[in-house]
Amino acid sequence: MKVLIVGGGGREHAIAWKLAQSPKVHEIVCAPGNAGIAQVARCVGGADAEDVGAMARLAETEKPDLVVIGPEVPLALGLTDLIEAKGIPVFGPNKKCSRLEASKSFTKDFLIRHGIPTAKSRVFTDKDELLSSIGLYGYPMVLKADGLAAGKGVVLAADENEARQAIEEMMGDRVFGEAGDTVVVEECLVGVEASVLCFVDGSALVPMESAQDYKRIFDEDKGPNTGGMGTYSPSLVFTGKLNAQIRERILEPTFAGFKKDGLDFRGVLFIGLMMTDEGPKVIEFNNRFGDPETQSVLRRLESDLLDIFVAVTEDRLAQQEITWSDERAVCVALASAGYPGPYEKGKPISGLDAVEDGIVVFHAGTTFGKDGVILTNGGRVLGVTATGKTHDEARAKAYANVSRITFDGAHYRGDIGVVYGA
Repeated sequence: MKVLIVGGGGREHAIAWKLAQSPKVHEIVCAPGNAGIAQVARCVGGADAEDVGAMARLAETEKPDLVVIGPEVPLALGLTDLIEAKGIPVFGPNKKCSRLEASKSFTKDFLIRHGIPTAKSRVFTDKDELLSSIGLYGYPMVLKADGLAAGKGVVLAADENEARQAIEEMMGDRVFGEAGDTVVVEECLVGVEASVLCFVDGSALVPMESAQDYKRIFDEDKGPNTGGMGTYSPSLVFTGKLNAQIRERILEPTFAGFKKDGLDFRGVLFIGLMMTDEGPKVIEFNNRFGDPETQSVLRRLESDLLDIFVAVTEDRLAQQEITWSDERAVCVALASAGYPGPYEKGKPISGLDAVEDGIVVFHAGTTFGKDGVILTNGGRVLGVTATGKTHDEARAKAYANVSRITFDGAHYRGDIGVVYGA
């Protein structure tokens, strides 16, 4: 089969890397791709994943047997609908289902309507009304831009001054554009955060192995939110009892809710969870593989990823056997100086050829320079991913190899794999 992957980050590299292992895949095309993806796929340089018209035309030209859409923006803009209209199967939810990530208020309504545990919340569209409700649920005050903001639209304001500043930036300065025209205020849930990614089609919702992400830029979960500075799988906080609670309180009612609401979801549902004293509660839904959760989770997948993708597009997920390795995986992200704020691109990367065998370096933001030199081309640049028989072994191997890779301004967290709040 020929597969077209839409996107060019670490998530898409992990997907391409895993698909390349399938004996049934004879060609992978990626638009736009990156320097790492180019090792396993033909990249369409200059392509813009968010230009859904151009992406649909590319699919028509390439005539793939399957399209896999990685990022959230083209999903929210309806790329699945455009490509399916051309008769090409797509792994990724349609525009209607993609509102589960594109609108936090839409997701809140869904969760409340179907009795799925989540934080108390209130939605605001007027800045003055929000300012008059400062400290609604106490502090820290959780403020979420309603729309897509590249994983950075959430602010935990420690006090009234920080809350006022965040509100002015979101709704006054519009630092997140239209995404901040509506703001969801939530109570701050206390506990350990973890993620569950699920394959979903009309026949089943099947959870993958658990993962834990690290959103803050600095060690000990300090500093502003990022797209994710690292992850590990499986989560150390998951137990048999907790898995049962998640299945009964969240997964089963979510799938039932999809059916009841007429949401024909086909793809990956990412569920962000907080393990509170009252049990697991949903923080967010995403409509695609998480980044960098995918890098850890897919390293542990033993089944053929293509078989799973095709089964989902054909509503055969309930009959698809999916197996996982017992090994542990840890992914540490290397980021550009200044990220998640402004950063420079074009820094030469050295040491990629010095990593040990068995270590996979997923490229998140890279490109080729002159003479084939690999350069930085994003905020998060690389995801150094290791596996081991134990969590500690995988973590040690990841950090031993992170230190072998350098570029000007490179920085990373030193505590990926440490559990906070347990």
